Amino acid sequence: MNAGWRPSYQRRGFVTFKSESAAKPFSLSTLEDAPALARRLCLSLGKVTAREEAVRIIAEAVTAHGPGNAPVIHHVRLTGGRLERVTGSGDPPPEAPAIGQWVGTVVELGPDEFWAGIHRHAALVSPDPGGSGFLMLPDDAPSRAWLKLEEAARFFGLRFSPRDIAVELGCAPGGVIHALLQRNVSVIGVDPAKLAPVVMARAVPGVPGPPHGTPWVFHCRKPAALVAKRDLGTRVTWFLSDMNQSPAVALKECARFVRMCPSIRSALITLKLTDLSQIVEKPAWFRSLHEMGFKTVRLQQLSVHNRELALLALDR
Repeated sequence: MNAGWRPSYQRRGFVTFKSESAAKPFSLSTLEDAPALARRLCLSLGKVTAREEAVRIIAEAVTAHGPGNAPVIHHVRLTGGRLERVTGSGDPPPEAPAIGQWVGTVVELGPDEFWAGIHRHAALVSPDPGGSGFLMLPDDAPSRAWLKLEEAARFFGLRFSPRDIAVELGCAPGGVIHALLQRNVSVIGVDPAKLAPVVMARAVPGVPGPPHGTPWVFHCRKPAALVAKRDLGTRVTWFLSDMNQSPAVALKECARFVRMCPSIRSALITLKLTDLSQIVEKPAWFRSLHEMGFKTVRLQQLSVHNRELALLALDR
């Protein structure tokens, strides 16, 4: 945890901190380096007894930073240690805020306990209330890995193109591949195990040339360590991994694939942890990706994760 953050009021799923002293209060700049285990980080405005009062103090706080600001209001309720989006009857979900726009979060902890906080929306910050996309697994998805890709895409604002080719390690039975195909991205799936029929319906016998028309899947039925350059072609742009291996192994394979495919520009790695205390290795993970040439790196636990983290690397 950042030096100087002192634990304050806490409930499972909702944590507050105090600054180290009244002379060094928290500010908006405090929110720039978000902890990986926090999906929403706000500058707290305190506790009130009604939702309307929370909305009012949010509006006042935002106005104090300049006239004419109109915050997007997110209302969430803490239930069983998880934040649930709250909407009135017939209310549409709040629109995604623009970069730089003020966002006010109202957290309902009980019938007469509401906490208010503010932040400014930024790149690689979730646009959704409480930082959760509230996604539902479609009936045709081969696995829950579909949720991992979709929530990462929403949380980080990832953009995919039909010109992209992704390689995914540990791809079976094909949840991530299915999500990428729906986004018109072609995929080289690496896994000795079988893929689901809904994914194999797009299978091709080998890596074709540049993507065009309908996205395709090439199933490379090998362990990741045995994959060679000839299995990948020359146009891979995304590296993805959901292997049941340690973070060290996943990052080692990422480095090897980057060497085989210099065209890789982005990576999304699901880190499998035996214990969440392994997050202390974050500096080493970031250093490894920077050494591969990635300029932007983020680490985030998503709502669909358990003892997992999403490690994102961009701008290589």
